[in-house]
Amino acid sequence: MADFDEIIGAAMKHQLELTRIVGDLLTAEILEKQERSIHCHFTILKQPLAKDIDDFAFDGTPINGTLVRDLAGGNFVTHQRNDVLVNGRGTGKTHLAMAIVKSWIGGGVRGRYFNVVDRLNRLEVEGRPGRIAKYLSQMDFVVQDKLGSLPFAQSIGQPLFHLISRLAMLSTITATVA
Repeated sequence: MADFDEIIGAAMKHQLELTRIVGDLLTAEILEKQERSIHCHFTILKQPLAKDIDDFAFDGTPINGTLVRDLAGGNFVTHQRNDVLVNGRGTGKTHLAMAIVKSWIGGGVRGRYFNVVDRLNRLEVEGRPGRIAKYLSQMDFVVQDKLGSLPFAQSIGQPLFHLISRLAMLSTITATVA
C-alpha cells in the first residue's frame, strides 16, 4: 500500500492511538482496492479511464447536464431504467456513456460497456447470442454504444436484437446517432 509510510509517519509524529492507526490503514486499503477495481473493469472494457462527467462541456450543447448527472448517480440502475442517448456524430455520447459507467463502477455496480459494431462482429464469428446474453444478464447494467452508426445485414442484426431483448430486465444505456 502506497500510503503505509505516510500513515505510520503521521501516527508516530502525532502519537496517535492504535485504533486510529488501524482505521486509517484500513481506509487507505479500501480506497486503493476500489481504485484497482475501477481500473480492472475499464481494462476489461478496453476503454480509457479519462472520461469523466466534469470534463464534459455542457454549455452550448442540447444535452441536459442535470439528467446526465442523475444517471451517473446510480438511481438509474437501482430502478432498472433504460435510456437512449441520441444525437449526431461527435456530440459526446460515448464520452458521457463512459463517464456514467465510470461513476457506476466506482459505486460498486457490476456492468459492461460494448460497442455494438464490435459486438456484432463477435456475434457473427462466435454465433452464440444466448451465451453472451446469459453472461450479460448477470450484470447490473449494460451500455451499448454506436448503435445505428453503421448499417448491418439482417442476418447479423437478428442476433443483436435477440441479445437486446434478453437484456430488457437490466438497466441499459444505448448511444445512437440521430
